[in-house]
Amino acid sequence: MKVLRTPDDRFADLPDFPFQPRYAEVTAAGAPRLRMHYLDEGPREAAPVLLMHGEPSWSYLYREMIPPLVSAGRRVIAPDLVGFGRSDKPTEVADYTYARHVEWCSSLLSSLDLRGITLFCQDWGGPIGFSLLAAQPDRFAAVVAANTILPTAQPPPEGEVNDWPGATIAAWIDMARTSAELPIGAILQSVTLTKLSAAVVAAYDAPFPEESFKAGARAFPQIIPVHPDDAGARHNRNVWRVLQHFDKPFVTAFSDSDPTTAAWAEVFQRAVPGARGRRHATVRGGHFLQEDSAAELADIILDAAER
Repeated sequence: MKVLRTPDDRFADLPDFPFQPRYAEVTAAGAPRLRMHYLDEGPREAAPVLLMHGEPSWSYLYREMIPPLVSAGRRVIAPDLVGFGRSDKPTEVADYTYARHVEWCSSLLSSLDLRGITLFCQDWGGPIGFSLLAAQPDRFAAVVAANTILPTAQPPPEGEVNDWPGATIAAWIDMARTSAELPIGAILQSVTLTKLSAAVVAAYDAPFPEESFKAGARAFPQIIPVHPDDAGARHNRNVWRVLQHFDKPFVTAFSDSDPTTAAWAEVFQRAVPGARGRRHATVRGGHFLQEDSAAELADIILDAAER
């Protein structure tokens, strides 16, 4: 496995990102040990909030949510998935599997030995974060799910929503597979309501000096389970079996302008016992609602954690 590492100078002077980089070595079956980056802010003894990003973003997405969470007395962990941000980047699309992403993140979780976690997850941060919860539910105290899915290509509560996978997801899968260039910053902007500055768009491009660094970004759309017999679909059915018994606080905070994931809020509300009777939220935002409603999302996380 050939692995690239983004030069540190690519991350110099990013706007509103003063956080200290931290690293852990993580493992997964059939892969060498890799370096995984994460942010770790706030008191080490405080109850942790785990912020899981998706594709093709990185922990920079959470720069405006971290300070209010820390100010409220929480410890905040924000990893970069392998292939993203400051984490190592295997160069072949085939190097990335759903199972390996879960193993890499499980390795980080075990090394940090986090307990009493409030999980916030968006996009692919949802399936991976839910997988961590399913494997070690006693580590988790609450969940806030935002603009995410857990598909098994079967009827709810195990996956199918409307015409799943739908034209938008099918087009994204095709683009990731066939396009000569993936303009990461432009992709973030295209599904965010807020007009991002040129410096912020450049910050999302920073982890990827050239196309060879983007295998992870190309891989994620191609491992979305779209058939019931896909490995990811089978995995997600097992995750659902745990979620359907999860009775700790589970709150949805989906945005008002992301039609691709909108229907999933109700799926989670119906299927997860811990979601019943909770104050679910609809917030202003596109798919990457962290760029549109950071302060409100931080408040929702804190409310879920207190409950």
